[in-house]
Amino acid sequence: MRYVRHIAGVVLLAGALSLGLAQQASASSANVAALQVALKAMGLYPVAVDGVRGPFTSKGVRLFQQRKSLLVDGVAGPQTRHALGRRGRPRLGSRVMHTGQRGWDVAALQFLLQRRGYSPGSVDGGFGSATRTALVNFQHAAGLTVDGFAGSATLSALRRRSGGPTRTPAGPVRFYRPVPGPIGDRFGAPRENGRKHSGLDFPVSYGTLIEAAGVGTTVFAGYNTGGYGNLVVVQHRLGYTTWYAHMSRITSWAGEHVEGGTRLGYVGSTGHSTGPHLHFEVRLNNVPIDPFPYLLAGTAAKAGSQAVTVKAQCKDPAAYATARIDDCL
Repeated sequence: MRYVRHIAGVVLLAGALSLGLAQQASASSANVAALQVALKAMGLYPVAVDGVRGPFTSKGVRLFQQRKSLLVDGVAGPQTRHALGRRGRPRLGSRVMHTGQRGWDVAALQFLLQRRGYSPGSVDGGFGSATRTALVNFQHAAGLTVDGFAGSATLSALRRRSGGPTRTPAGPVRFYRPVPGPIGDRFGAPRENGRKHSGLDFPVSYGTLIEAAGVGTTVFAGYNTGGYGNLVVVQHRLGYTTWYAHMSRITSWAGEHVEGGTRLGYVGSTGHSTGPHLHFEVRLNNVPIDPFPYLLAGTAAKAGSQAVTVKAQCKDPAAYATARIDDCL
């Protein structure tokens, strides 16, 4: 049996991947994203900005509070924001933003643009040319005055949970289905408190083999306290990642090179789950997008020679640890 390796955090994209995520993308907050940018600038948030107040965010706040001799509660209240200085001000909506500015509010603006599918290049708190281009494109699509200034009308349109222009990213990337079987709840399906489903659910049997959807590197393999339960995240090219949640058991590890069909684990019902199924997400620059247009018709094909090799490895317990397809069970 392969050992499940639980990794606390690993490098992804420009920083790394945040794993303190709520189950739904719409639970993310622009102000939390701005806080994460501020913490990242001080080396206290080692993962990617996602706008969700998860364990990495809380830990970063606690470390900052300890550094500043504040009450250590992991909450970015008024005293903590004041101690953050320029990194914690100004708040989103307190000024009209434009090229050349820096601050918490600019990071929040960048996050809102990225969530809508208008990439500012990065969420770093600096209003540069890429942020202006994303803003202008959004203003044009939303029927707003196209001036490159982020005022109240633009922020209101960006904050709106439903309606308004949302660009669906497109590109040359395609993914195999991670498990065989039908698709249940789709991307955008309604959830409690007005939230939307951030991926696809595959209602398959407990213990079903989960395979990587394409070529990439596993960047997280462990338990996520934000609702995903046992989770594997694979980084692909061009800023895409795939997420495999609620596993019963993980067989991948951070740093593993995977291909379409590589064994990642088995279907389960861990985390915020009402029954056995695979929750599968596709993200572009850490923003969930609808996986369905990117899916190929079936799972990764298994070449006969590969299956024979794996079966031979099953006879040797030491070699079994390198098997990629679970033909041994």
